[in-house]
Amino acid sequence: MPEDKNFLEKLEVVLKKLLSSNTTIVITTISSIEGLPILSILPRATNETIISAMVAAMLSLSERAVMEMKIGEFTQLFIQGNDGYLLVFEADPAVLAVSTTADAKLGLIILECEKASLEISKILKEEE
Repeated sequence: MPEDKNFLEKLEVVLKKLLSSNTTIVITTISSIEGLPILSILPRATNETIISAMVAAMLSLSERAVMEMKIGEFTQLFIQGNDGYLLVFEADPAVLAVSTTADAKLGLIILECEKASLEISKILKEEE
C-alpha cells in the first residue's frame, strides 16, 4: 500500500481490519466529539448522521458521569441490547463505536477496539 494515503484511507483500513478480524462486528463508525460523521461502515438502511450524534452524546454523558462519580477516567461505554452490543471508545479527538451480534466474544472485541482507537487517534493527530 502506498505510504502517502490520505487520512480517510488510513481510517478506512482500521475499520475494515476491525470488521474482518471478527465476523460478529456489524457496524463500525468514527465520529467527531461533536457528533459529526467522519467515516463509517454500516448496513445500507442505517443513518450515519443519527448514529454519530447519538454516540457522541453518549460519550459526553459517560465522561461526565465518570468525572462526577470520581471513578477515574472514562475508558469505554458498553451497552447490551437483546440482539447485540454497542461499544463506544474515545479515540481522541474522535469517537469509535462498534456494534456486534449477541454471540460476540466481547473480550476479544474490546482488545481489538482499544487497539483500533489508538490507531485512529494517531492518524487524526497526524493530520492536525
